[in-house]
Amino acid sequence: QVQLVESGGGLVQPGGSLSLSCAASGFTFSTAAMNWYRQAPGKERELVAGILSNGRSNYADSVKGRFTISRDNAKNMVSLQMNGLKSEDTAVYYCNARYSAYLRPYNYWGQGTQVTVSA
Repeated sequence: QVQLVESGGGLVQPGGSLSLSCAASGFTFSTAAMNWYRQAPGKERELVAGILSNGRSNYADSVKGRFTISRDNAKNMVSLQMNGLKSEDTAVYYCNARYSAYLRPYNYWGQGTQVTVSA
């Protein structure tokens, strides 16, 4: 059974930092592409950052230079370090895993963690 469990959300002031973590289980983590998405009220879910199995990462333009995604294949964890937070970063953040097995694609989501940036 695939599980993605996010942690680390909370309330932070503008300019502050938060670190999100996602603990994964139930699949071969090292072969999966791992992503962080976010969804703000009334908006579509959007990709924030992704990291491939080879460690190559990509970021939304809105977070480049402020957020860093990383993965620890030994611990089956992916993290998102968020610095210089802005009010517009307020959203529910979701961990996402994508991988293929036996020629079938799989796509899983965590339950989400709330990040609120407010003074």
